[in-house]
Amino acid sequence: MQFIRELAEYEKLAHEVTASTDDIRAALFGPRPYAEAVFGCMDGVPRGFALYFHNFSTFLGKPGLYLEDLYVQPAARGRGLGTRMLVWLAQLALERGCGRFEWAVLDWNEPALKVYRGLGARPAAGWIIHRVSGEALEQLAKK
Repeated sequence: MQFIRELAEYEKLAHEVTASTDDIRAALFGPRPYAEAVFGCMDGVPRGFALYFHNFSTFLGKPGLYLEDLYVQPAARGRGLGTRMLVWLAQLALERGCGRFEWAVLDWNEPALKVYRGLGARPAAGWIIHRVSGEALEQLAKK
């Protein structure tokens, strides 16, 4: 939860964090895990994390790996930790037979965009993410 809160602060979205430790524990370790996480460590100390899950591409007929969150603490940035986690996740995607590995990034996060471009990632042109949550989700479910 500490890393989640730090990430939310960095992204200027702290007001949107409503998850509890129990919520995250259930999502990762409950009877039906919905996500997985990996910690990036330096000198044996966690300095970042990546939370990911599987999606599916009907066009490819294969699963994909979706990176929901990647965070490295400011003091550990610029030392390759985030890149190492991305490489590990790319390897995991291939091991699991995934056809793609994807994530979203805030349009103002130029440091992250630069790293991602350097790794060969490109924006998915023509696609706009849509989201329904909270009251809107409840209203849609009632239709």
